[in-house]
Amino acid sequence: QVQLAESGGGLVQAGGSLRLSCAVSGDTICISDMGWYRQAPGLERELVAAITSSGTYYSDSVKGRFTISRDNSKNTVYLVYLRMNSLKSEDTAVYYCSGGNGWGQGTQVTVSS
Repeated sequence: QVQLAESGGGLVQAGGSLRLSCAVSGDTICISDMGWYRQAPGLERELVAAITSSGTYYSDSVKGRFTISRDNSKNTVYLVYLRMNSLKSEDTAVYYCSGGNGWGQGTQVTVSS
């Protein structure tokens, strides 16, 4: 089993940047793919970025603005980041990281216009 915890959300003006972090602990050796999802009020949860052994994926809505990366150099904690630039009001949502069949609790990102 894995445990995931997101951090780094907050309130930012349109055009600004944030970096989300996801700390993954537990049975991290089984993790190959990680993803960042988001869910806005009244909408379904959607995948915005993923990182696998083959490369990265971005949804069309964030391509060119968001960057996913990971750091698995530490023995006990596996870190996944989502760098978000040029934020727009439509990026407002709760952001979740997922991997190893686990989910974090989410972190709120609010972009004011």
